[in-house]
Amino acid sequence: MVTGLVVTDAVVRYGPVTAVDRVSLTVAPGEIVALLGASGSGKSSLLRAVTGLEPLAGGAVSWDGEDVTAVPVHARGFVMMFQDGQLFPHLSVAGNVGYSLHRLDRASRDRRVEELLDLVGLAGYGPRPVTALSGGQAQRVALARSLAPQPRLLMLDEPLSSLDRGLRERLVGVLEATLRATGTPGLYVTHDQDEAFAIADRIAVLSAGRLLQVADPATLWKHPADAEVAGFLGYGPFLAVSDARALGWSGDDGDVAVAIGPEGLVEDPAGTSVPVVAARAGRGRYEVDVRLPGGALAGLGTPSAPGPQVSVRIDPAGCAVVPR
Repeated sequence: MVTGLVVTDAVVRYGPVTAVDRVSLTVAPGEIVALLGASGSGKSSLLRAVTGLEPLAGGAVSWDGEDVTAVPVHARGFVMMFQDGQLFPHLSVAGNVGYSLHRLDRASRDRRVEELLDLVGLAGYGPRPVTALSGGQAQRVALARSLAPQPRLLMLDEPLSSLDRGLRERLVGVLEATLRATGTPGLYVTHDQDEAFAIADRIAVLSAGRLLQVADPATLWKHPADAEVAGFLGYGPFLAVSDARALGWSGDDGDVAVAIGPEGLVEDPAGTSVPVVAARAGRGRYEVDVRLPGGALAGLGTPSAPGPQVSVRIDPAGCAVVPR
């Protein structure tokens, strides 16, 4: 029997607009799957359909082999965590975390709340008003509250998007560690590639409601399915093999393009001399735009201000090959 979440050919429509177009996806027990895509790609619509908050116009959702497509939201055993946390301002931290535990006796409820607060790094915060918390602390409380009823699937809709970059980088580790510690499978929506690569076992890339690729982070980065996925991940330009060979490429041949990643072009005195189009002073280095053989523009970093020409080569470790 198939265990965990199985989404089969899901379709979500808003009037004439198809927001999710025949998407199939699985989340195994204990697995974290990230839904990654730009705004409007269908990530949140798919998440809401799995929850039951949006009706499916086609397809099905099942859990452990049981079709739950027609099961009401409250009976699916799934919990949604939103980007703003949606804490109850009139309740304390402990009151928020224990809100769904009213069926437990007082001692058991208090013990569960303490365990969860300790797990998210907020031991001793129970009596505090949530209005006195920082944004990062509030999201930790929201995570603890989401895990309190021991959901069989936790769905997280851009849970860190309202926080600054440094705090997001710290909290994504807290989220991952907490889900791993509790064994809770997660479906994590984000437009932030760094978050997806940091937290997920597998990443599903969506665009215009279509599922383009599902893979573990290492495979996705090194083997994007096509130029659309590669471009979304930050690759570009895409060079013909003949143009790439002029820059030292010795990899795959055939009907493919060599996708230059953010670190795929490096300065090398023994490399190919190319003209500098523009240069900008950055943090500790210069960001340089160059014109490559074949006419494509590409960027690289150099430690000092460049002249009119710079010698470069391709670093295969920073590139990928995609079908043309």
